[in-house]
Amino acid sequence: MDKPVGDIGMEKEQTVTSLALLASFLRLGASSFGGGMAGWTHREIVERRAWLTDEEFLKTLTVAQIMPGANPVNLAVYIGLKLRGIAGACIALFGMVLPAFAVILVMSVTYQQLRSHPEAQAVLRGLACVGIASSLTMGIKTARRLNAHALPILIALSVFLMVGVLHWSLVAVVAATIPVSVAATFWIEREKSRG
Repeated sequence: MDKPVGDIGMEKEQTVTSLALLASFLRLGASSFGGGMAGWTHREIVERRAWLTDEEFLKTLTVAQIMPGANPVNLAVYIGLKLRGIAGACIALFGMVLPAFAVILVMSVTYQQLRSHPEAQAVLRGLACVGIASSLTMGIKTARRLNAHALPILIALSVFLMVGVLHWSLVAVVAATIPVSVAATFWIEREKSRG
């Protein structure tokens, strides 16, 4: 069973330094502009640094996405909390927000000067494509490493269909599927424990 939030990942506090955490989130904050934050974070935290496993990252991403606020910031804060406690959450937040703030400030001034040029619009469309591709890459990599079970895949496809294709309310769909997902997870875990 998972540990309570206050105890999550505290055994890793000694192995992840504050400076390394800050450096990672400064890099993420600067390099993930335009979207795809989850993909960049997965690459840095799971693949490059091995601070979290795929399963831990997926759980962290899930919590970050259901909490109110910006998902990238939620993800940074929660990872920082898992790795270095409250101080780590503050360090990750600072590292994530500072580069984005600086880049947005510079880009807004630049955009004001270049917005009438079609090339500027083409660059923005290209950045959007990179963000989408990065998110898809992270999803595919994570899905490959998880033990596939038909029920979670069916739930994910249903949510995609309802929100992405039928344009139903995201809040209503998520509110309806959370109890179904929790029940499915308990059922799958019970079946695994039975052997």
